[in-house]
Amino acid sequence: MADKVKEILERSISKIYPSKKSFEDILKSGKKITIYHGIDPTGPELHLGHSTNLLLLKRLQEMGHKIILLVGDFTAQIGDPTDKLAVRKSISEEDVLKNCETYKEQAAKILDFSSKKNPVEMVFNGDWYSKMGAKEFLGITKKITVQRLLERDMFQERIKKGKDITVLEFLYPLMQGYDSVVLKSDVEVGGTDQTFNMLMGRTLMKRYLGKEKLVITTRLLENPKNGKKLMSKSEGSYIALTDSSKDMYGKTMFLPDEVIIDCLEMCTELPMAEVKKIETNLKKGLNPRDAKARLAREIVGLYHGSQAAKEAEAEFEKVFAKKEAPSEVPVFKTSKKEYNIVDLLVEAKLAVSKSEARRLISQGGVKVGNKKITDQNKLIKITKNILVQVGKRKFLEVTLR
Repeated sequence: MADKVKEILERSISKIYPSKKSFEDILKSGKKITIYHGIDPTGPELHLGHSTNLLLLKRLQEMGHKIILLVGDFTAQIGDPTDKLAVRKSISEEDVLKNCETYKEQAAKILDFSSKKNPVEMVFNGDWYSKMGAKEFLGITKKITVQRLLERDMFQERIKKGKDITVLEFLYPLMQGYDSVVLKSDVEVGGTDQTFNMLMGRTLMKRYLGKEKLVITTRLLENPKNGKKLMSKSEGSYIALTDSSKDMYGKTMFLPDEVIIDCLEMCTELPMAEVKKIETNLKKGLNPRDAKARLAREIVGLYHGSQAAKEAEAEFEKVFAKKEAPSEVPVFKTSKKEYNIVDLLVEAKLAVSKSEARRLISQGGVKVGNKKITDQNKLIKITKNILVQVGKRKFLEVTLR
């Protein structure tokens, strides 16, 4: 028990409200509590940024605690203003529901929804907000002052810059906080970017139920050099839990060296003692590439199994170390016998537009038959099995029908 508690408390967690000791005492007491984590479905895929909280929940589930995964299908339509210096665009109900269609299946890669003793429960806050009347909703607003909401750093920044704050954005923290009241939870888990929203829930729990809800904030996956999130849906730069083993391995190997230890700690189940050992070895001169390969094996192994991790590693070495083509390359069949290189890249969907195709060529990122193409007007004759490569990781075999 002591080792499990230590492992939970020393990885991923940033701060616990009201105190670390209050949570530690509960864990050591053996008392079973209800813990929840909320996700707004702003995109269809869960990624490693989500996994940090899901892995914490998994460890708590294994200790016998009740875990609830809350999908904010209603609040997502409002839009969380967190870290946004401009009014966030709303998402339609149709898009929200489409985004979360496979959330349970994705989260089940980490959490156990089918346990006979202690299954994880998934709930949707649309189940209560869509049925809530105006009188009940306005009752929530009586519990919190405008001054309390204005304490939020992000709102202060907007005011200083003369940017708008909508009333709807003011309501978002109240609605996320009220989720805690409905769930009657003992603990809420979320990233440090959600601290204000989660503490709002802590306040509402006290005022509605006279109950002390604990809040656990977890560290965000960020690049320490620029402070940017490693997993960004808006920029399309993330490692999805649904990625193939080879894509997952390759994307991990292209992460910055400086995030290796954080990712080992927050995105894998490698014991912390081993993580610290790798950190020490890096300081002593261990090649970061070797440490990153270990990280990639751990991540792929978690979602696809150890054998898939070995195969993904072998494929990566073949393509990037030996400069050979992948074992499996998608095929583009065409009836045209000749293409301008720009048109070929666009039609074969190796570039989204002609301007992007030209940019890739000018940057030296396009090869045909292992020869770099530098002329944007180059004509490519189509025969059988022409290998086209864009960047380090995109390969396509072009052939006549």
